[in-house]
This record gives sequence, C-alpha cells and structure tokens, in this order.
Amino acid sequence: MRKYIALATLALVVAGCEKSDNIPVVDDGAMRIEVLHPSATRATETAFESGDKIGIYATEYSGDTAAPLQISGNWANNVATTFDGNAWTPAKKIFWSENKMDVYGYYPYMTPTSVDEHLWSVQLDQSAPETVDALSGYEASDFLWAKASGVKQEGGNVELEFKHRCSKLVVKLVKGADYSGVLPTESELYIHSTVPTATVDFVNGGVTKYIYGEMETIKARRVDDGTFEAIIVPQRMETRRPFLEYIANGVSYLYEGTFVFKAGKLHTLELTINSNPDQIEVEVGGEVGDWN
Repeated sequence: MRKYIALATLALVVAGCEKSDNIPVVDDGAMRIEVLHPSATRATETAFESGDKIGIYATEYSGDTAAPLQISGNWANNVATTFDGNAWTPAKKIFWSENKMDVYGYYPYMTPTSVDEHLWSVQLDQSAPETVDALSGYEASDFLWAKASGVKQEGGNVELEFKHRCSKLVVKLVKGADYSGVLPTESELYIHSTVPTATVDFVNGGVTKYIYGEMETIKARRVDDGTFEAIIVPQRMETRRPFLEYIANGVSYLYEGTFVFKAGKLHTLELTINSNPDQIEVEVGGEVGDWN
C-alpha cells in the first residue's frame, strides 16, 4: 500500500507533502516529526488535508524508566499541530530533552479529560459534509493514534505512523435475480443497534465500547449508488437485532443479524436487494481485511 509521508517540523516547519532540497533545516533543539500513514489512513482515503489538526504529547525518561503519560505535567501536553497543505505548524515548539522520550500523536484533535478513559463518540450522521468550522461526519469519526518510544535527538526525526483504531464497515449493494432496473441514485443506509460512544486510551490507542453507552443508529456515508461506508466503535453484537437498513424509493429493506466489529479492521458486506423487501440477504464479501 502506498504511503504518504509528511514532515512536521515542530520548530520552523520545513516540509509537508514533498521534501524541498532548497530549504535548510535549522537545528535549534526543537523536535521534528515525520507523520507517516498508508494512503487509506485518514478517513478521506488519501492523505491529511489543509486544516487538519493532530494532538502531540511527549514524556521524558528517567534513566531507562519511561514517565507515564498524564493528563497534564508531561514534557509536552496535547500540542495542537495543524497542517496547511504543505507543512505542519505546532501551537508551540517542542524541544528535546537530554533523556529519551516517548512521543504520542492522535487525530482528530480534541481536549481530553483523561488519558486512559476519555469519552468520545463516532458521529451518528456520517453522511454530513465538511463545513468551514467542522470535519465531515465520516472524517470526525476516524480516530487515529501513533507512538514513538524511547526516541532521542541524535536518532533523527521522530517517526509517528498513525493507525486506525476503530472499525470500518463497507456495504456493497447487489441486485438480486428478480430485481430489475438500476440501483436508485437517491438512497440511504443505516446501521442500527451499535453503541457510538467509546472510552479512548491515549496511552495505547485503545478504543473500547463505553459500557454504559446506549445503542443508536448511524447513517452511513454514500460513496456511490451501490456502496456505503461507516466507521463503528469496536464491539460485538451478540444477539440478533435490526442491523442494516437500506431505504430507496420509499421502500425499506431491513436486515437483522449479529456482528463483530474489530479494531483496525475493514469489514465488507454484500447486501442483496430483491423486489420483495422481506427477502433481503447479507453475505460477507471475502475475509475481514486490515484497514491499516
């Protein structure tokens, strides 16, 4: 899988999507970070876009003992670092310690209330478009996390390789034998019976279903007439419940079932549509794939 590399200079910011040979790197003791991810890492399936913001934490070692990540009092505390389309600009510089360091990164930027039990939710309307003030519903639901352990200044740039920590569901529509015509251009897909709220652990990147969360309905993003996708908090639907609902031309096709959403995995389902909405079928289209 193609990888996209953006050099985030947490000092003078000298690189972004492409590396320039004409701009000198000034070593003023500030940390420089390489943001690496597969081309499908960010929710847009391409790369980080102008205006995207990640959060950076850094902790210092005492000898060979790493300092625990805390909500405050770290070497660097949730430093907002924004991409302008060419380079990443931090809200303030992060300077190297003389000791080893652990560096953490996550996306999208937020204000955590806890480093190991922060409550966060995927968006219920993931078809909502991006606005001037907010990410699209789908993009805002894609929690990414990365960590570089035991790094030192003489080791060069800090490399943060982001990974998806939620689960992605892709639903492909298939016309049944008795379905005539083309698939409707005006249609919607809903994922029922999942809990959208999670506890986020910034220490290890874990995203876990909130045990007190309530099941709700998520509206998927429409990719084309026959494909929908949504980001789901990792969880297990253990009992048969309303699961997928496809609505087109005023007709609702509802499928009930059980399912397991795994962290960092891409789940592809094929939804067979027949003329009779009561004869809807769902098949897993191949094995569960790695989303990262």
